[in-house]
Amino acid sequence: MNVEWRELFTLTVSPLEMVVRGTVVYLAIFFLLRFTFKRETGATSITNLLVLVLLADAAQNAMAGEYRSVSDGLILVATIVFWSIAMDFAAYYWPWARRLIHPRPLLLYDHGRILHHNLRRELLTVEELEYELRLRGVHSLQEVETVYMEPNGQISVVPKEQANAVDAPERQVP
Repeated sequence: MNVEWRELFTLTVSPLEMVVRGTVVYLAIFFLLRFTFKRETGATSITNLLVLVLLADAAQNAMAGEYRSVSDGLILVATIVFWSIAMDFAAYYWPWARRLIHPRPLLLYDHGRILHHNLRRELLTVEELEYELRLRGVHSLQEVETVYMEPNGQISVVPKEQANAVDAPERQVP
């Protein structure tokens, strides 16, 4: 059993083609995930999840010989990592990119009112919302000022006591 060293590291696909393919796949999957419901991503950010999935696939193909060389796979892996870093860089430095890349928290419940259109947007039922509240020690919506779905898919709750404490002026102690 001989190792064909030349075949192992010789490019079999144009490096430009690998960069274009990696770019198109990364951006297509990113925007598909970004504009679908958030709760499917759990606590992992969309970019991290995407990088893990694509890197695993690209590395597996390079190791298993789906590409004809390791170099082909490494170009694709480098392209995917580049786009991940570029998206994080853009979100950090430019507010317009931050709004595009990282969704804002979505208000689900506000001062006694369930926002059904926002629940529907995330395919979340009232029963599921109440379940999420119980997991956080909240027994009913009457105990809550606001409820948000955060960009990572987690539910955050602002209890009435906490909201009132923030709104109340501080008392001076004599």
